[in-house]
Amino acid sequence: MEKYLIEYFKSLGINVQTSTKARGHQGFYLNNRIDISKNIPKERIVPTLLHEFAHYVHSKIEPQIAKSGGNLEVIFKDNNPIIKEELVKITNFVDKNSLCERLYAHKKITQEKIKYYDKLIKKDYPKFQRSKKFKEFERYIKKSNAKYLLKYDRVKIVTGLFKRQTKVYSINTIEQDFCDMPQAFANYLRLNSYRKKQTRITNRINKCKKYYERPTELFARLVEGLYIDEEYTRSIAPYTTEIFYKLLNDGYYKELKNTLQYIETQTTF
Repeated sequence: MEKYLIEYFKSLGINVQTSTKARGHQGFYLNNRIDISKNIPKERIVPTLLHEFAHYVHSKIEPQIAKSGGNLEVIFKDNNPIIKEELVKITNFVDKNSLCERLYAHKKITQEKIKYYDKLIKKDYPKFQRSKKFKEFERYIKKSNAKYLLKYDRVKIVTGLFKRQTKVYSINTIEQDFCDMPQAFANYLRLNSYRKKQTRITNRINKCKKYYERPTELFARLVEGLYIDEEYTRSIAPYTTEIFYKLLNDGYYKELKNTLQYIETQTTF
């Protein structure tokens, strides 16, 4: 089936490449070109071709999707919020990575570490609050090279103009690097490190969700989902799939109608 799809896409003037790394993805569409990764599992070739072809079709409806990400109201001619809700469900079904499960697991561990060090600090400083300045720590840190660990988990300090000396400090070796530092302050540095990590993880989650919830990605995964399991996709997105098929039959999605009809004939017999 993939050979037919590739030939059909080429007949439409699309440049299809199957020997690249697709910019690190399974597939990639840009400027009338579809790249399918040479490392993709065989069972993922057709779904990925359909996913990227959906981007092609969408780009004919909304030419600036690469920059704008598209608009669900334009794609479905409907502004009902349930459309996005159902499309997110389909996306979570089609691509488990969209759930960001590993990131959320790491975030939970990080939050537990923050609470752990918070309790340790409060043993020595009962009035300590993460939301307020730790004045005792700030007075100490001004005169110590440990201040660099507030921004970095590992830092190399070079001193000397003619005879240069190098010293490496790490969040993992605070007690060895700063023997005179009170344990509560070392715990605060580690708490601060985990707070930075939590921010990085949150940013990655937000970036992940922003990518997966772009209208053009939601639309492409709808097409992908209908190929993978049409019955289940319809069951979790009844409102959206009904609109989709109506617009498909009306020719709104252009060449996508012929493509899906061909696939239906191939899977029926």
